[in-house]
Amino acid sequence: MELILVRHGEPAWVTPDGRNRNDPHLTERGHAQARRVADRLADTEDLPGRGDVDRLVVSPATRAQQTAAPIGDALGLPLDTHDWLVEVRSPESWEGAPIEEVSATFAALSARSRDEWWEGHPEGESMRDFHDRVTTGLRQLLATFGVVAADDALWDLTGPAADGTIDRVVAVAHAGTNSAIIAHLLGAAPEPWEWDRFAMGHASVAVLATTAMAGHHIWSLRALGDANHLPLDDRTA
Repeated sequence: MELILVRHGEPAWVTPDGRNRNDPHLTERGHAQARRVADRLADTEDLPGRGDVDRLVVSPATRAQQTAAPIGDALGLPLDTHDWLVEVRSPESWEGAPIEEVSATFAALSARSRDEWWEGHPEGESMRDFHDRVTTGLRQLLATFGVVAADDALWDLTGPAADGTIDRVVAVAHAGTNSAIIAHLLGAAPEPWEWDRFAMGHASVAVLATTAMAGHHIWSLRALGDANHLPLDDRTA
């Protein structure tokens, strides 16, 4: 099996009057990034891949939906929206708050200890709940393709997958979600700051594929943060 992770394009976090959006739309550059990554994914020879895409799963966030729309058009696939793919949920009080206030709060949160990081913001989603949500949803998705965990690092292919059928899935989500997926599939011990361990810029791509190992299968990371489809001056973090 092959899993292609796409981060959404550049979002417009800040309103014209300097206030935060919890569910931002894409900027003009973000829409251009989305079109470029769609063209990249439509060319199956241009990525480490094994054939056509079977399913396009997408976070419900506006920035992910807008990024996925041209990808769906390019691949001829509907958008299969899953709530578990959404980014770690921000406090509701951040919606409409002055961006300077939100930025200062986020900076203070980043300076906390690891244990405090796991607790998250008291008004938002804890990182423990976020990790549990993402990994549970991921395992349920993979099971529909016959890919089931044997332990923390080894996986078994069952049904058609065991007979050599290669399924290819594209997931359009977020830095936090995608990095949590990568860490889980690689069997890495989870951390509450996965997006800094497995960094992906806007509209960049990561590719993971199963490979036989030790009587089971492992997930191999074939690409991370690949943005070769974007001009240098259109790459954003």
